[in-house]
Parts: sequence; structure tokens; C-alpha cells
Amino acid sequence: MSYRRALIPAVVGSLLLTVFLWWAGASDLALQLRGTTRVFDPQSAGEIRRWLVPWSYDPPAVSLSGGGGDPAPGGDGQYTGLYSTAMQIRYVAVFVFFLAGALLLVRRLPPARGRTPATLLALWAWGPVAGTLAVTVSAPWLIASRGHGSFRVLPQLASVVASSGPVVVFAALVTAPITVLVAHTALKGTEPPPRREVPPRAARLAAGAGTALVALSLVVLSYQSVAARIQTSFDGGGLLSEPGDLLRTWLLLGGWSGPGTAPLGDWLLYRAADVLVLAVVWWALRLLPGLLTRPTVPAMAVGAVCATVLGLLASQVLHMAVDDTRAVWGPVYVFSHLGEGVPAALTFGVLAGLVSLATLRLAGGSDSGTPAQ
Repeated sequence: MSYRRALIPAVVGSLLLTVFLWWAGASDLALQLRGTTRVFDPQSAGEIRRWLVPWSYDPPAVSLSGGGGDPAPGGDGQYTGLYSTAMQIRYVAVFVFFLAGALLLVRRLPPARGRTPATLLALWAWGPVAGTLAVTVSAPWLIASRGHGSFRVLPQLASVVASSGPVVVFAALVTAPITVLVAHTALKGTEPPPRREVPPRAARLAAGAGTALVALSLVVLSYQSVAARIQTSFDGGGLLSEPGDLLRTWLLLGGWSGPGTAPLGDWLLYRAADVLVLAVVWWALRLLPGLLTRPTVPAMAVGAVCATVLGLLASQVLHMAVDDTRAVWGPVYVFSHLGEGVPAALTFGVLAGLVSLATLRLAGGSDSGTPAQ
């Protein structure tokens, strides 16, 4: 699929995602109305507001103060301007990042010849990635708008990076099918390339190598003692001190420890969610070289990131199914962990894609693959 044809659905999807996020952020004000608690219970209303705050143009009062209830030095107008700049950068960035990823995915993974489900899932997974990259780019202005940007910069940056929230997951879930429909329309009158036939052994080796990298984060780095060392062993001074929180955000896909005092059945159920992540990643990487029109470095990297995010979303849905806090915190709370771990999925997804492609080429299954009959 040519770039010209792929550009139309990519632009449509980017506009839709940006509009949905803008609409969600504008809805934050509606949750502050007096009658909100008649529709949602107080816990659910508070949780939804927490989702929407990262995309709201209305700055939280605490962000415009010098740490307490007093106005920040220089007046509220200065800090309100910084907050508005941060949100403008955030919305432009989410448009650009989703456009870049969608353009690559629609071109290398066109929704034809059995690729449609893969394209749909990849576009859905790319939405939270674009949201994470957007909040990361806009983070310096947002931190400065709080009036204490020189205090604990890296922990603040880690908090902002992890704040895109479930709203991006839901917005991308609506955006992806529409983008695929537009891509189907753009493909009319063309002959999409057939699926490639990749040697099974090479595909399995490549998938295993990529999954091993994801397992490094999920199993080794996310173990409680290792994660604690990552977060607490780095001690420095000045503005860039305390990098532990930021490293944890970009390196850890989860967190786990031994059964301890918890029932063994519950512990095994949560470990089953980790196994589900690795199973989804392996299966996606196993199929990806044959689904792509050409397994290039950018396509494999983006595809592996999407596979890792899909694995995380699958595990989080499993956690939702066994969550027993609904009666205490309200039904909305069970969705609160959707989209967590996306920064680490981006880090290890890119590495997994590169290692998988390198293994595929060494095993003789990349460009030598022939079209399937």
C-alpha cells in the first residue's frame, strides 16, 4: 500500500483520536456539577475525573499553586499560560505520534488478505503508545506550571509519563475500527500484496528471542527485590537526582513477589496474567513477519510495541475479571489499571522487535520469504 493511500486513514484516525481526547478532557467540567453524584457514586465520579484530568484544559487548582493553597510566585496567569501551552503541545503531539504509527501500520499491515484483525488490534494498541509519548513530550511545561518545577524533577516526570490513563485506551478502541474502515475504502481498486510465507522455524526463533526480552522486564526486573533496587539504588544531587521512579516507569512491566501470606490460588491466578502477556507477545511476533508486506526495522519495532501493549491489556482485562474491590470502590474502579505499563512496553517492545528481526534474518526468514499461494 502506497504512502499516499495510507495517509488518508492515518489522518482520519489521528483526527478522531485527538477529538475524542479533547471531548473527554472537556467533560471534566461536567463531573463537577452538583447533580453528578445522582448518576455516579462519589467514588466512581472521582475515579473518572482522575482519568480525564491529564487531557483537561481546565487546570487543577493544585497545579497552579506553589505547593499549598497559596498562589504561586509570579501570579496565577503565568502558570495558567504554562499549563495551556502544555496541553496544546500534548494534543498536537498525540496527533503527530498516532499519525506516524498509523501511517506505518496501515502501509505495512494493510487490512486485506486476512490482515484486518491484526491491523485493528495494532491500531488500538498504538493509541495508548501515542498518548504516552504525547504526555512525555508535554511534561516539562506541565511540571513548570505547578510552580515548583525545580523540585524532584525526575519523580515528577515519572508521574506525568504514567498519567495518560484509561481514557486513551477507550478512545483508541473507537478510533481503530473507523481507521480500518477508511483504509478498506482507500484500498479499493488496488491489488494488496499477498501474505508472505516465512519458514516456521525462523518465525518461532524470532518470536522466542523477542519474547525473552519482554520476559526480562516482566519476570526479572519486575520481581520485588530487583524492582526495589532499581528504584532506590541511584542517589544523586541537583535537579536530576532520584532517577529511580523514572527508571521504574520505563523499565518495569509489572511487579510481583512470592506467595507470602496470600493464598496460593490467588497468587497463581495473578501469575497466569503474566503468562498471558508472554503468550500474546510470542504469538503476535510469530505471526508478524508473515503479516507485514515487508518486515522492515520500523515495522517490526512498531509491531512488537503493539504486541506488548496488547499483552498488557489482555492481562489487565484478566485482572478486572477477578477483581473483588468493585463493591468497595465502585464499578468504575476496575478499569483504573487499563493502560498501565505502556512506557515499559514501548522500551522493551522496540528492543524485542529489533532482536526478533535480527534473529529472523540470521535464520534466513526475512526478505527471502516468498508470497503464500
